[in-house]
Amino acid sequence: MLQTIKNWVHSWQSIIANLRYGYPSRSMTVIGITGTDGKTTTTELVYHILKTAGKKVSMISTVRAVINGKEYDTGFHITTPNSSILQRFFSLAKKGHTEYMVLEVTSHALDQQRVRGIKFDIGVITNVSHEHLDYHKSFKNYLYTKAKLVTRAKNAILNVDDTNFTFLSEKAQGKIYTFGIEKSAETCPQNTNYESTLIGKFNQYNILASVAVARILKIDDSTIRTALKTFPGVKGRLEEIKNNKEFRIFIDFAHKINALENALKTVRLLTDKRVIVVFGSAGLRDHLKRPIMGKVAGKIANFTILTAEDPRTEDVRDIIGQIASGCIIQGAKEVKKKFDLKNLQYPGHYFWRIPDRQEAINFAIKNLAKSGDIVLVTGKGHEKSMCYGTTEYPWDEESAIRKALDDKIKQSKSI
Repeated sequence: MLQTIKNWVHSWQSIIANLRYGYPSRSMTVIGITGTDGKTTTTELVYHILKTAGKKVSMISTVRAVINGKEYDTGFHITTPNSSILQRFFSLAKKGHTEYMVLEVTSHALDQQRVRGIKFDIGVITNVSHEHLDYHKSFKNYLYTKAKLVTRAKNAILNVDDTNFTFLSEKAQGKIYTFGIEKSAETCPQNTNYESTLIGKFNQYNILASVAVARILKIDDSTIRTALKTFPGVKGRLEEIKNNKEFRIFIDFAHKINALENALKTVRLLTDKRVIVVFGSAGLRDHLKRPIMGKVAGKIANFTILTAEDPRTEDVRDIIGQIASGCIIQGAKEVKKKFDLKNLQYPGHYFWRIPDRQEAINFAIKNLAKSGDIVLVTGKGHEKSMCYGTTEYPWDEESAIRKALDDKIKQSKSI
């Protein structure tokens, strides 16, 4: 009931914001992108393709907003801003004669009517898997909410390999375009030749989704290929932190089951040595995913270090305990910090509980990582704060890794 009232308020706020700024989205082509995974990368890819094509394009994503070439910070833990800020961005874009707006859209924004009044010309759903059930209460509700984007878009771009494709295609009101790898699709690897520094199968899907958008917008394939080749990557998305050690370190925003699994599987292919992962789970969010993420890490990573990730008002040790239960079910063995690391068997699967995130990163880099290993630190990515209680404290993942490395190298590269 309370959420229904809040959504009603959000809906009216959206109407007021649209009226105040004169429904600015009607003056441009709006591409909305949602999904459980890949929203941000796909949003940034579409923006980069359109920019490479010489179009006047603006963008709002989890990482940043770029309006008429000027970059704006969207705030802590925010993907789709509230309706007032959102319509102000659209208004600024209109004044700057933006032709295209690429908008990352969350299920929360769809449910809360924050995007009401926005004219979506293209709606992209990358995929839908388990997430945000603390808010939506059931996967069915979550899926129905995601589908709202394609019920109001003139064109729907859907992942034919996603298990929810049939449901989503039935909900789509406009013309449907498909992309995929495993099944027959209009945009697929067989008709999409490109070079990209992005790695991993999940990024193949992101690329194909962005190509599908570009083709609908009549961008020629030569320009698309140039854009994909020059795409620099996204901050905090499988971003490699260059260092002078004999092992590799990656940062990834993965804080969901599927995203964590994809990131781990990707780095697993990069080495025949050990994979070390450092991660946690956000407080006051979906509890059900915690042991599942523990199982994923316990299965793929050799060494798993469980730590803090925005615990908020929850006890970080309780959160870690819930993740650890999944590690144990998977057969990973718990190890204490003082344990003689020489006695660890490889290949094998072990985990540690280290609540302090800096200490956890230090332990992974200073004590565990050896030549040829890969250290993957997930959950924070580009974010610049860590929430304890109700306070946001400064946090920078790369700086924490630099501190553990104690080196002076400042260059990083997203791949």
